[in-house]
Amino acid sequence: MDRSIRTVEDVLELLDDLFTPDADRWTNGAAAWWDTFYADRSKAVPFFQAKPDENLASYLDRRLITPGRALDLGCGPGRNALYLDSLGFQVDAVDLSPTAVGWAEERARETGAHIQFHRGDAFALAGTELTGRYDLIYDSGCFHHLPPHRRISYLALLDRLLTPGGYFALTCFTGGESGGSELPDAAFYRDARLHGGLAYTPHSLRRIFSAFTEVELRLMRDEPTGSAYFGEPFLWTALFRRDVQQSAGSRR
Repeated sequence: MDRSIRTVEDVLELLDDLFTPDADRWTNGAAAWWDTFYADRSKAVPFFQAKPDENLASYLDRRLITPGRALDLGCGPGRNALYLDSLGFQVDAVDLSPTAVGWAEERARETGAHIQFHRGDAFALAGTELTGRYDLIYDSGCFHHLPPHRRISYLALLDRLLTPGGYFALTCFTGGESGGSELPDAAFYRDARLHGGLAYTPHSLRRIFSAFTEVELRLMRDEPTGSAYFGEPFLWTALFRRDVQQSAGSRR
């Protein structure tokens, strides 16, 4: 294919290709991997259960966030989207994996939830299927599976879709034995793989999302098996607020 770089997106797609030498695009390879992962629902995977994240429940219990329009990035089988819907949010949910979205749609039908599900790359869908502004953008485990260069796309998505004064929250790997890889960014490009996901520190998260006001950043609480919530101590939880006059891609 005769391709010449003309735009920033051309550069990002070229970098995507480093991680999927046998696929057309990184997103295609990632979607296929997650389809296989979600195919066996009997696996003992904690986040296969229809339990919301404990930090998300805590934000709502403390009224740090209140019902409005919400986007669930990397929704998987829909556990957090279902929870938000049950509390009165108008929810859009997106995932690369058609298998995960199909499972989430089944759960929504069983519970009577009214969630708009989207299959595909959230970056590509922003402005087409994902339109308007959201009061809450929630990400439980999507961000740490992105290659480093896609942080640019992520910040652009927040800038486009998060309403001024709205909230952005995520959970991501801390590192260590159970968390993600603590390699420097350049190593992922040398190795052409993501080593299961990227670890972050409070400092790195504050730097990446420096355009936002930090509301809370802490370790996720370890929830016991019988809890109504999902919680694993190898994850950071973070809640940020977008200031009314601030661009998500700006730097302090």
